[in-house]
Parts: sequence; structure tokens; C-alpha cells
Amino acid sequence: MNTATFPWLTTIILFPIAASLLIPIIPDKDGKTVRWYSLIVGLIDFALIVYAFYTGYDFSNPDLQLVESYPWVPQLDLNWSVGADGLSMPLIILTGFITTLAILAAWPVTFKPKLFYFLILAMYGGQIAVFAVQDMLLFFLVWELELVPIYFLLSIWGGKRRQYAATKFILYTAGGSLFILLSALTMGFYGDTVTFDMRSLALKDFALNFQLVLYAGFLIAYAVKLPIIPLHTWLPDAHGEATAPVHMLLAGILLKMGGYALIRMNAQMLPDAHAYFAPVLIVLGVVNIIYAALTSFAQRNLKRKIAYSSISHMGFVTIGIASFTDLGLSGAVLQMVSHGLIGASLFFLVGATYDRTHTLMLDEMGGVGKRMQKIFAMFTACSMASLALPGMSGFVAELMVFVGFATSDAYSSTFKVIVVFLMAVGVILTPIYLLSMLREIFYGQENEELVSHQALIDAEPREVFIIACLLVPIIGIGFYPKLLTQMYDSTTVQLTARLRNSVPTLAQQKPEAPKVSLSAPEIAN
Repeated sequence: MNTATFPWLTTIILFPIAASLLIPIIPDKDGKTVRWYSLIVGLIDFALIVYAFYTGYDFSNPDLQLVESYPWVPQLDLNWSVGADGLSMPLIILTGFITTLAILAAWPVTFKPKLFYFLILAMYGGQIAVFAVQDMLLFFLVWELELVPIYFLLSIWGGKRRQYAATKFILYTAGGSLFILLSALTMGFYGDTVTFDMRSLALKDFALNFQLVLYAGFLIAYAVKLPIIPLHTWLPDAHGEATAPVHMLLAGILLKMGGYALIRMNAQMLPDAHAYFAPVLIVLGVVNIIYAALTSFAQRNLKRKIAYSSISHMGFVTIGIASFTDLGLSGAVLQMVSHGLIGASLFFLVGATYDRTHTLMLDEMGGVGKRMQKIFAMFTACSMASLALPGMSGFVAELMVFVGFATSDAYSSTFKVIVVFLMAVGVILTPIYLLSMLREIFYGQENEELVSHQALIDAEPREVFIIACLLVPIIGIGFYPKLLTQMYDSTTVQLTARLRNSVPTLAQQKPEAPKVSLSAPEIAN
């Protein structure tokens, strides 16, 4: 077999989807067979992802690699077109890693296990497709495909208000998707040629006013997924009702789709409009960081507290995207991967804690660390990662965004001082609400009523293994971030140069050096 010409990405996308179609015919009564089958499928697909990138991907090449294109509707230049570059490759690996662990996290599922694992595997392929497809209409289709499994996973296996949470999720995300479809059709039919190929669309000469309208449409759609306040309210409700494996998929992968699309569509394909919208993204990012952190303080429900924490951390992604620096954009990509790992670990531990205490209310907990020492230790380690403790991936990612924006020559000194100050306030708030959360759950006197009614057993080997798998890359990236940044540096440097060329005062300079000059003219206040 010639590995250079083998359709790796198509195989990686279609394999879990095809495997999911066999689940209904697997003889299984209690779900034990189907869960092993799903885990093996997940491991095989993740192994294919790693092998494909290890053998066929060149880190120094900023362009698309592993490209495949097959005609679908030739009259509209609509193709099955997939490829990977530095923006998509880390997120494809993250998707395979988190989904495989989510399958293992779903081990206790006994209610309709065949349907559950069918949806998980179908979602596996759909999420990888979102990061790999290079055709706008195909992107819209796989974006929509991913909504269906999440809706059923929430509405069937969720908590008491699962129907409300699932309906709200589908209304928000499907409503946002309409803007993707309208913008994609408008771009495709613009000009003398009809095409939906992303590379061709990026070369089209769109008028500035036209770019601004398209950018606004895409921003609405991706602000829902990221999520950006005020289009965020579906997320706390979804997390409040989801099970642990669904939490891992929501926090670890789903939110990253919004950040990835914001870079791929808005910044890469509409760079002139990005120059005008960048200050707006900065403000929205700051609002996310501060508002969500303060709201997290007020939450007495453990799942909702972590959900608002996730919203706060994703604010750094929008600021990095709008920084016009290599370091800031690199930090945004690193933050997406880092938050995927940290968010998945925290929500898994929330699920593990709920399985033992049968409560999510902090007022009803207390002192459980005495009986669940392993869960206490793992929860503490993952919380330290979330509050950006040095030596963890969150610290490196947020520091890169901080320095990248602070050294940007695209904004006035006054604007930068205000934004950096507010970002610092958000960073200070994070350890306060996370450490107070740990104190309320694990420290103090035991809740006698809780202890007398529940068997507070400690973590089992499967749970320890899942958290260990997540902590290894979290700590590894924290101590040696080049493990990840070398995968996408060439792509982000090329994209930053293009974005700077869209700003007249920055385009006059030479391509950006690692350290950005601070004396250039300003574009925003």
C-alpha cells in the first residue's frame, strides 16, 4: 500500500461512522459487548490519526496537507474535499483523544447502550470532518450532522430538565447554523465563478462592505458555539443536564469548533473585515472572561460553576485571534487544545463525584475528601491546571495570549492597558472560585446526612486511568509547549502575516518578527 496516496482523512472520518452502523446488529443484552466494540473502534481510529500525521504531515509546511478531493456535484463545483494544516491538525488529534476517553468514561451506561454508543461513534466522525473539510457547503452539512447526536445524548440520558436543555441547545446552534449557510451561498455565488472550495473563496476579491456583512454572519454562528456572551446561555443548561462522557465531548471538542471556524472562515478568508472586527472581538473576549468568572462565583450547582468557568477561559481565544501577533494567535490555538484537555478532565470528575454523592449542590457537600482521597487529589490537580498554575498547559496558553496582545502594535497603548488589566482581573478571579469550590466539596466537616445515605467510595482504576491520560499532556505541554506549538507555528505565522497585510499601517512593515514593534500606527482605541 502506498501510504502517500492513501485517503487517510476520508478513512478517519468515515470509519467510526461506518462502524456505528453495525452496532444495531451486534448481539448484546447488557451493553458489555457494544462498549468494548466502541472502545476498539475509537482506539483504531485514534491510532489511524496519529499514524497519518506521523508519516504524512510536515510541520514546516504551512499549507494544507493530506489533501483529498472527489467530485460530488460538479455543476456547482461541490466536492468531497478534505485536508489538514496547522489549524486543524491539533484539533483532529484532540478529537480522537477526547472521544476515545469519553467512550471509556461511558462504561457505566446501561440504559439503551446500543443507541448511546451509536451516537458517540457517529459524532466522532462528524466532529473530525468539521476540522478537515475544505468545502463550504460540505462544512455546513457536517456542522449540522454533529448537532443531532448531541441533541439525543442530552434529551435521552440527561438530567431532570434534559428536554429543556436539549431543545435550547438545538434552537441556539441550528439558528446560528443558518448564518453559515446563507454566508456560504453568498460567497460561493459571488463574482463570475461559482465555487465553494475554501481555498478558491479565500482568493476571491470581495468588496470590503461585502466582507463586513459576511463576517458578521459567520461571527453570530460561531459566537454561539464558542460561546460568546450573550449567545452563551445554552451551554450552562446543557452542561447542567449532561452525563460525564457528553460533558467531555461538549467541553473538550464542541466549543473548539467555534474557535476553529472563527479563525478558518472569519480571519483567514475575510482578512480585511477582520481588521475592523478585531477590536470587537477583543471587547467580547474581555466580557467573556470577567462576566463568566463573576457568574461562576454565584453558582451553587457544581456543573454550572465549571460551565461558566469554561466560558471565561474561552475568552482568551477570541483575544488571541484578534491580536495581530504570531504569539497571540499561537496562544489562541494552544488555549483551545489546553482547555479541551482541562475541561474534559474537570467535567469527568464532576460526573464521578455526582455518581457517589447524588448531588450537585455545593451546600449539600463537605468533607468528602476524607473518604474519596483519590478523587480529591485528581480534582485538585485538574483545578490547578484550570487556574493556570505554572507547569500546566493553561498557564502557557494564557501567558502567550497576554504577551501577544500586550506587544501588539495594532492597538493604542491606552486600549491595551485597559484590556490587559481586565484580563488580569479575570485571571485573579479564577483561583478564587476554583479553590473555594474545592474547599466546599472536600474540606471541612462531613455532611452527616450525605455520608449516612451514600457510599462514598474512592476512584476506581478506570477513572484514575482517564484522568492520568488527560494530565500527561496537560503537564507535558506546560513544561515543554513546543510539543504542540511546533505542529502549527508555520501556519499561524503565515496567517498572521496575511492579517497584518490587511491593516494599512501594519502592511507597510516587514513580516512580523517574534518580538513585535510597539511604535507602529494604531488602528483602534
